[in-house]
Amino acid sequence: MEEWSETKKEGRVLFISMLLIFIVFVSIAIKVEYSGNPALASLPIDQSIGSMEGKEVRFGTGMSTLYSMVTTAAETGAVNNMHDTLTPITGMLAVSNMLLNTVFGGVGFMNVLMYVMIAVFMSGLMVGRTPEFLKKKIESKEMKLIAVTILIHPLLILEFTALALFLNIGNESISNPGFHGITQILYEFTSSAVNNGSGFEGLADNTLFWNITTGIVMYIGRYFSMITLLSVSYSMLNKQTVPNTVGTFRTDTALFGGILIGIIFIVGALTFFPSIALGPIAEFLTI
Repeated sequence: MEEWSETKKEGRVLFISMLLIFIVFVSIAIKVEYSGNPALASLPIDQSIGSMEGKEVRFGTGMSTLYSMVTTAAETGAVNNMHDTLTPITGMLAVSNMLLNTVFGGVGFMNVLMYVMIAVFMSGLMVGRTPEFLKKKIESKEMKLIAVTILIHPLLILEFTALALFLNIGNESISNPGFHGITQILYEFTSSAVNNGSGFEGLADNTLFWNITTGIVMYIGRYFSMITLLSVSYSMLNKQTVPNTVGTFRTDTALFGGILIGIIFIVGALTFFPSIALGPIAEFLTI
């Protein structure tokens, strides 16, 4: 019963950590959308109920924005408004949900456990102890597999985005050249890599190039990470159980939850911030 209680506590920490990320993203997105679209501020358009461009009147600004955050965080792919018409910051948050690929969702939970192991490993290095998770030691073999898993996600998204821009195919397909166009392409390959299915729209993507490249990204992005993380779980399964001691770094505390959130954002920021800066952030600063 004590072991079961500890497992439930760890589950609560993981759920609350992901929920906090989700709440912050949703709060910022709703605030920004209700502030209206700055690109339309000089026009005689009433934005007292927020930016309604591309949104359905029966849902309104708040519910449409909430749905956009939910569908990208939970990897459902359903939409109730045009993501292409979201303001730059909200569009950035929508694509960031998929770039982080940890906030809820089936595969998202698999990646949550991956980041948990990274957080445990980093914490172990800081306190000078062998990292342990679920009473199993995390060693170099597991970390190498996790490192490969982390790298394949940005490699697929960023390399194919760069390829589309390099071949000028992206420029011919986007409906809004410039910074917004970069976001359209980035969103397309990010959605494919995490098997979300939603699109920024405005992108003429029903061509041979887009169908083949997004299919490759979807296939590798989906199955490669499954194989590597299943290998991690198999390796952990065959390890001897290590009893908890007074020196064991506990993973069922608020402190560990904070470390986990920090690791997710540090890894995500270091990996994807340059592409985000060239897309939605640059668009926001130039409006």
